[in-house]
Amino acid sequence: MAETHTPDVDPVAVMRSKPYLVALLLAAALGIPISLVAYGFLAAVTKIQQFIFSDLPGDLFSGGTPSWWPLPWLVLCGVLTGATIRYLPGNAGHSPAFGFHAGGTPVDKELPGIILAALATLSLGAVLGPEAPLIAIGGGLAVLTVHLLKKDAPPMALVIMASAGSFTAISTLFGSPILAAFLIMEAAGIGGATLSLVAVPGLLASGIGAVVFVGLDDLTGLGTFSLALTSVPAPVNPTVATMCWAVAVGGIAALLGWAIRWAGLALRPLVHTNRILVTAVLGLLIGLAATAYQLITGNSFTQVLLSGQDALPELVAHAADYSVGVLLLLGLCKTVAYSISLSAFRGGPVFPSIFIGAVLGIAMSGLPGMSMGPAIAMGIGAMCAVMLRLPLTSALLGVLLLGTDDISVTPQVVVAVAVAFVLINVLPATPAKETGGE
Repeated sequence: MAETHTPDVDPVAVMRSKPYLVALLLAAALGIPISLVAYGFLAAVTKIQQFIFSDLPGDLFSGGTPSWWPLPWLVLCGVLTGATIRYLPGNAGHSPAFGFHAGGTPVDKELPGIILAALATLSLGAVLGPEAPLIAIGGGLAVLTVHLLKKDAPPMALVIMASAGSFTAISTLFGSPILAAFLIMEAAGIGGATLSLVAVPGLLASGIGAVVFVGLDDLTGLGTFSLALTSVPAPVNPTVATMCWAVAVGGIAALLGWAIRWAGLALRPLVHTNRILVTAVLGLLIGLAATAYQLITGNSFTQVLLSGQDALPELVAHAADYSVGVLLLLGLCKTVAYSISLSAFRGGPVFPSIFIGAVLGIAMSGLPGMSMGPAIAMGIGAMCAVMLRLPLTSALLGVLLLGTDDISVTPQVVVAVAVAFVLINVLPATPAKETGGE
């Protein structure tokens, strides 16, 4: 994947220039079409998921969806994803096994592979999220537009417009342009005056995009596709006990996340021996994990499959209905499916991390001195810190999902994130380099 690097320029001088004002206007204009593309992509993924895992089995089977139903679809998922990576240019983007990437912009010819591989992965049941392909699609479309308007555009213009496109595509998915800004800027390592130079067009474009998303929801009735909890546990003030448990949550998340990534990276050499065949077999293993969960618990296999974005609100709302044993099995099956998905499929690591962190928090919420709200927030923040290696974004995710006006969970989340982030950086190295693509 082509990398776009920020050249050495004076950000203040750039912001005072006429071309920068033109870039702001172009970013605002791009917010509309990129948000349309992002909305269409998410709507297509959601509709395919609903048809395959809900509507179609409902039409075919009168006694409920059989537990084996995901198996053929996960095999197809592996075949389509593997073929796309194998035959289309660009390897369909970054491998999610290497963590979250936001610093590179795909060249024009790579966009079809990124879109098709992500569509197959996300729609047919693999356990990854839509955030990484959306960032690539948004940034790629913005750069393509700049190239069409001005073939010899300076590198800084490409950086600014790529960031604006990524902001637009990802902001409404997280329900917050500010959270999206933290995610992209922290992942890309942009700071200082350059941060403002790049962030302002992005925030402008994402703000316009958010309005478009709301309008499309009203027009189509398909939904907003933003991550949000429909039922939030009551706030609880920090205590000595919850602060101590935050250390434990951070430690458990670090060990669990290390195991997830180790397994994902360890499988990659096997994937490369025969991309399509091995990816299909790995898809079958994901389906078997989901099937086993439904057979043992009676709960739907969809809790194990997919990113977890749609299953999370229901899980939190009905957390009291789950025994610790069921939660541990759900966490185990989701973890196995997530590790396998990281090794061979295409998507982002954020949403499965959020779901697994929430399961961890709910399972620990009954411990002495623990409460549901802080436990979920700590689990989400710690798991995201381990899998994304972005501590600020991870802390924000843990806090904002439990309510933007609730400061009571912040101290525990910060401690859990700090412990998890430190530990994951001192644990033994995983079997492959942490940087690079395919």
